[in-house]
Amino acid sequence: MVRIGLPGLVVVSAAKLASCQCQNLTIPISISSQNSKFNLTAPSSNIEVTNFILNLAQQGNNFTEDIATGYATVSGNYSIAAQYCTPDAGPGTALQVLTHGVGFDRSYWDFPIHDHNYSYVAQALERGYSTFAYDRLGIGQSSHGEPVNEIQSTLEVAALRALTTGLRSATLPGITDSYAKVFHVGHSFGSIQTYGLTAEVAAEGKGETISDGIALTGFSAASQFVPYFLFGGQFVSAPTLPAGAGASYANGYLAAGSNSSVQTNFFAPGMFDPEVLAAAARTGQPVTVGELLTLAAPASKPNGYSGPVLVVTGAISRQPSSLMRGTA
Repeated sequence: MVRIGLPGLVVVSAAKLASCQCQNLTIPISISSQNSKFNLTAPSSNIEVTNFILNLAQQGNNFTEDIATGYATVSGNYSIAAQYCTPDAGPGTALQVLTHGVGFDRSYWDFPIHDHNYSYVAQALERGYSTFAYDRLGIGQSSHGEPVNEIQSTLEVAALRALTTGLRSATLPGITDSYAKVFHVGHSFGSIQTYGLTAEVAAEGKGETISDGIALTGFSAASQFVPYFLFGGQFVSAPTLPAGAGASYANGYLAAGSNSSVQTNFFAPGMFDPEVLAAAARTGQPVTVGELLTLAAPASKPNGYSGPVLVVTGAISRQPSSLMRGTA
């Protein structure tokens, strides 16, 4: 169940960039989802974080099932931080909804270094698309929450559905443009949530069109690679990081332990700009324990979505969208 809350819109800033118009928004939503309940205290030290990762990545054992105690409905009012961009020529007829993956926020899609040379948003705008990139619930400038039993993949899919419903009906606060087509693009964990959104709506059997096409990047069903990601991340407790890097996050939020861990999980040898790695490590965002425990839940069931699908996965990708077993 999703519901858009209209009061409380805050326009953080508006900016004119090369060949586009962009504005940053804070959007209130009211959502609910069926979350998993876990008998787990949020790790508060790096020793406890390492113990959690070792348990989660243990071969031949399903730690998620070991600590699951059932399900509970989680409801709440949240704020979602987003960037909405349109070409200078006007919004056109097609919008792309961009969902980032683990370790990043919405800036992943509009990377600023080298005059936006690595900006997906710039490429989309150049081709006439408008874009809506947002910080996933629990991350970045969006509302944070309890990291074990609240900020889980299912609640984040509910947030994506609320945003999409508002965009499709032109009722999202701060955005009055109407679009004939709304597409979804995901990166890594964002691809899992994009998949989960379309699967959920298709399973309801009401004929609702939630997306006119999806692109899943860094997406695979090869679960054997997930432990590599967990170990490669060298995760630490986000609150233990220097002020400004993790100070706004509570225990139970885990962050990459070093620049090398970011490189291990996201950058192929000899195929990246070192300045991009430095920027990605400097601006990186954490992941919640609850997200890791429910990583694959949105993609754990067959998907009856009948629209166009593009899957793009690197030949040596180690990203967490390689599906791991989890509670559905």
